[in-house]
Amino acid sequence: MPPFRNRFRRNSLLSSEVLDRSRVLDTLVNNLDGMVYRCLNDERWKMIFVSEGCLRLCGYSAEEMVNDPAFSWNAVTHPEDRQRVHQVIGMAVAARQRFSVEYRIRTKNREIRWVTERGMPVPNEQGEWVIEGHIADITEQRAMIESLAQAEQRFRHIFENASEGIFQSTRSGRYLAANQSLARMYGYTSPDELIADLSDLDRRLYVDPNRRNEFLRQMKASGQVVNFESEVYRRDGSRFWISENAHEVWDAQGHFVCYEGTVQDISERKHYQQQLERQASHDLLTGLPNRTLLNDRLAQGLAKAARSGYYLGVVFIDLDNFKFINDGLGHSAGDELIKVVADRLRGCIGPADTVARLGGDEFVLVLNDHYRLITVINLLEKVLKAIGQPLILEGREFQVGASLGVSMFPGDGDDPANLLKCADIAMYEAKKRGRNNFQFFTQELNRLADDRLNLEAAMRVALEHDGFDVHFQPKMDGRRRMVGVEALARWHHPLLGAVGPDRFVPIAEETGLIMPLTMAILRRAFTAARRWNEGRAEPIQVAVNLSPVLFVGQDLVRRFTDVLEETGLSPACVEVEITETVFLGDKERAVSILEAFRALGVSLAMDDFGTGYSSLSYLRHFPLDVIKIDRSLVTGVENEEEVAMIAGAAISLGKRLRKRVVAEGVENQAQFEFLREQGCDEFQGYLLSRPVPEAEIDALLALESTELTNLVRNQRRLALF
Repeated sequence: MPPFRNRFRRNSLLSSEVLDRSRVLDTLVNNLDGMVYRCLNDERWKMIFVSEGCLRLCGYSAEEMVNDPAFSWNAVTHPEDRQRVHQVIGMAVAARQRFSVEYRIRTKNREIRWVTERGMPVPNEQGEWVIEGHIADITEQRAMIESLAQAEQRFRHIFENASEGIFQSTRSGRYLAANQSLARMYGYTSPDELIADLSDLDRRLYVDPNRRNEFLRQMKASGQVVNFESEVYRRDGSRFWISENAHEVWDAQGHFVCYEGTVQDISERKHYQQQLERQASHDLLTGLPNRTLLNDRLAQGLAKAARSGYYLGVVFIDLDNFKFINDGLGHSAGDELIKVVADRLRGCIGPADTVARLGGDEFVLVLNDHYRLITVINLLEKVLKAIGQPLILEGREFQVGASLGVSMFPGDGDDPANLLKCADIAMYEAKKRGRNNFQFFTQELNRLADDRLNLEAAMRVALEHDGFDVHFQPKMDGRRRMVGVEALARWHHPLLGAVGPDRFVPIAEETGLIMPLTMAILRRAFTAARRWNEGRAEPIQVAVNLSPVLFVGQDLVRRFTDVLEETGLSPACVEVEITETVFLGDKERAVSILEAFRALGVSLAMDDFGTGYSSLSYLRHFPLDVIKIDRSLVTGVENEEEVAMIAGAAISLGKRLRKRVVAEGVENQAQFEFLREQGCDEFQGYLLSRPVPEAEIDALLALESTELTNLVRNQRRLALF
């Protein structure tokens, strides 16, 4: 081949190599993330060359950045960062060194991005110094770094300010890290002081050294401990309880690093738990065994009595009139009374016996090792005498009694529940027999108790199905005209027959059924009274009895008002009858309720006047409109001088106090005439009418209306003559 051809071939190869290199460089530059640039070293950083990555970086094309004389990279740089960037690059150019700087730019669409710029000053083809470099978008990396920094700051804040202790420790029992809460919990002023001083945790921290071994055992078994409770020492030697939750920490290579976990002070919870455990077996107020421990003591006593052949006595004690003291003087006085009685009962029994409190004013004695019944009786008399000793409450002297019911093993039962039931039944019999006495259980008492339970269940069914009736006993004026009625609850059960109020009212009061029973009676009575008073010039007033038990609740007046509104009866047509026992509890509360009734517009009557010991003071101080002379002051007025004098004095007193006086139990004409002459306003009794159903009151009112019409006609005829 000719030489020139060889030379041409070599030059062609060289040219090809140069073109390939240029293409590769151009491809690399234009496909590189970010922007490669050359710019002048001036205030505006006028761009001479930029790679195509500029469009993705800042939204400007290469042509805009190089050819637009108004374009300035300095203007793209965020205003708050310009001075700093100029300073960094200016110092690098002056020193002919490389530089690296991070700052913000504002893209063409006004978006803010973070970039990192790396470059250096270089001489161009004419020997003038220019700047060449690369600018990359680091917005995402920056956000990630900031997020990590914020997360670390949050973790550090949680670690340092957590209310519970946080720690890292070695297997050997040395703390590597701790927060302020842990230091404070253990009695140190700072975490550093804790770490420097507290080591050898099994001996210096845990009260029981074996707890550290158990901690390590659980860690080895499962890699964690959960709710690990231990008693530990503070720096000053005092003790408290902690709960730990911790786990093992391993590095990326699988090497153990430390234990990491939290510590909580659970001393208060532990103390509360101990209190609960004691409360589970003891009464909080008196410290006596409660029902749970009583059953255990009873079971033990029965087993012992069965082995020895001795009697075991169970005594159910209920204080008499405790409710009135508790409500009248307040719960603090009631609690003080309970504690005094508990101490007195402790002093009555022997070391083998048990006194327990079931709640309220109920106590139980378990009497062991008695081989004669007389010794049980002697102890019961001792108990009654001890309880009856005077005591001071709220600066006043009181005496309380108690009703005691007694059941005996083996005669009355051989298990705790049955003996308690029998003693409870006997206690109710003691109350019926005048209180402040004791009664032994008999089968007759058991029968009566079963009847009582059956009656209570039947009452609940009757209330659900509107099974109670209302009878009305008329009240007449001196001319025997009906001016009012007294509403009386009546109950006729399909199987039990007629059940008197003397049987079902006490049960209603004891079981909480008195409120629904009263509301049912009021609803029936008010509905009838509203019908009777439609178009009537002189209203027929309906009197309703309210149990003293109702005055203990919070919403008596509201419920009463609801029934009035429901039935549409005017309060002026209603008379509320109470007895003086209403005032034996909280007098101020009773008066406030009565005043609320007065404000409502109803009349207030004192029933059974003359039977209590302080009725005169009630007439003077309490808001009463009517007094009802008890039938005990009416019976015999026609032929017994002393009775007549007392009845006359009571009527005179009522009239002088400007009260309306009603006589109950008027059974003959002589009584009626005497009471009318003494100034009695209204009369009620079998002479005038027995309690009758609603329909008979309708008939009486219709008859009265007819007689009145005939009387008016006769008067008109006489006037014509």
